[in-house]
Amino acid sequence: MSTTQPAQAAHASGEGFPDARQLRKVLIAVSVALMAVIASVTGLNVAQTHMAVEFGASQNTVLWIINIYTLVLAALLLPLGALGDRLGRKPMLIAGLNVFGIGTVVAGLAPNAEVMLAARTAGGIGAAMIMPITLAVITSTFPEQQRGKAIGVWTGIAGGGGILGMFLSALLVDVADWRWLFVLPAVLVAAALAMTLKSVPNSRETSSHRFDTIGALASAIAVTGLIFVLQEGPERGWTAPQTLISLTVGLIAGICFIAWELRRRDTGLLDVRLFRERTLAAGSITLLVVFGVQAGIGVVLFPFFQAVLGWSGLLSTVAMMPMAVAMMMASGLAPKLTSRTGARATMAVGIALAGVGMALMALFVSASGGYLSVLPGLLAMGIGMGLSMTPSTEAITASLPHQNQGVASALNDVTREFGTALGVALLGALVSAGYRSAIDDRLHGIPQRAADTAREGVANAVEAATTTGPHAQDLLHAAQQSFVDGWQQAMWAGTAIMCVLFVYIAALGPKRVQRLHRDAGHTRLGA
Repeated sequence: MSTTQPAQAAHASGEGFPDARQLRKVLIAVSVALMAVIASVTGLNVAQTHMAVEFGASQNTVLWIINIYTLVLAALLLPLGALGDRLGRKPMLIAGLNVFGIGTVVAGLAPNAEVMLAARTAGGIGAAMIMPITLAVITSTFPEQQRGKAIGVWTGIAGGGGILGMFLSALLVDVADWRWLFVLPAVLVAAALAMTLKSVPNSRETSSHRFDTIGALASAIAVTGLIFVLQEGPERGWTAPQTLISLTVGLIAGICFIAWELRRRDTGLLDVRLFRERTLAAGSITLLVVFGVQAGIGVVLFPFFQAVLGWSGLLSTVAMMPMAVAMMMASGLAPKLTSRTGARATMAVGIALAGVGMALMALFVSASGGYLSVLPGLLAMGIGMGLSMTPSTEAITASLPHQNQGVASALNDVTREFGTALGVALLGALVSAGYRSAIDDRLHGIPQRAADTAREGVANAVEAATTTGPHAQDLLHAAQQSFVDGWQQAMWAGTAIMCVLFVYIAALGPKRVQRLHRDAGHTRLGA
């Protein structure tokens, strides 16, 4: 049997909430902490070549420096979220900020790739302690009538913060040095730590049951294996031994996790039976798809801006900002729309707008049309994602009981990480396949060596064009047009996925989101 601390019990009865001023301070504190974590996910992408040169590292090592953070973060979200519920959310957040801060400082000063890998791993552990707790603090601290607005702010930062972090990182790389990338998260984490110590109230859940160690280990292994497959599959090959072994281990661990949690029922890490309820299922599936599409779009957009339009990394990142701003603004508006029309309608409208945005980009993108050919689609996608993310996040957190909000928040975050990895792998593969298929018929008359290089990718083609003399313009035109063809193929696939999701949510999405209550061992969930 689980019991809450006195403050928590008061919350459950609708009494004892902090006043409006205190709630604002809490929201600012957890938002700053979340921004530090999100900025570190994407920041190093703009410094790949700098790290390779300074450390004398291979491309594979550089990719591991970038990906190990996300891999560790995703693997530990569920176990550490559950520990935060038991040990206290404020102590877990403080500990996470310290671990994350130390990892960030060491990474900024790292003399070699090995130290950098270790520092990024520590940063991932700290991030896994921070990220689920930030949302759990909101759901356990804010009264129900204000919770939706606070979650809207959280989802806006989670969705648009990565692009904002990448912009600031690219700016620092251009005007200073790549190691200055770590200054931003270091400053954010220091500010978050000071505000947390002063303003964030503690809440925790005491339980007579032992911590579900087996479930925690199984979930960590399953997430690690499956995320590894999605990250490394495009690089190593989908049939490579490492890919197949990781897939097998991840699937077996996932099956074992489900079987174990079904056996443990209410005493386990996660009651997997709750996925039978459409509130949790709809929220999870929507976040998976929306974040997958967002991440996949990023993979497609940067080569378009840099290799097709010839823009710098900084200018390319600036070009993504309208989507991020639209997403963050729509996330803030989503709670009002949800209260008026219901969660299902808001999610459906958001998904429809995101699908329209992808269709617009598929229809109008062109090398000659430049940025204006994709801007309307980016804005529609940003608004659509913002509208759909907030009610989806609230659906997930509302589907688990009050005492398990760390687990609920971690489940929300794991869903986002899986969606991100899946979207990058899927849309990236579609663009690459479309590019290779289209460019073969456009390389007639191009020297064989340059043609072989061009088949590897649009960036390779741009590099090879500098050595082809009179054929340079033909090669550039062939590569750019082929990339646009691959882009259109990926966008139409994304549009089709969003259409399927729209039908699912319109038919089975939750009409409204209500918090789950437990009574005498039974679970009741809002329709």
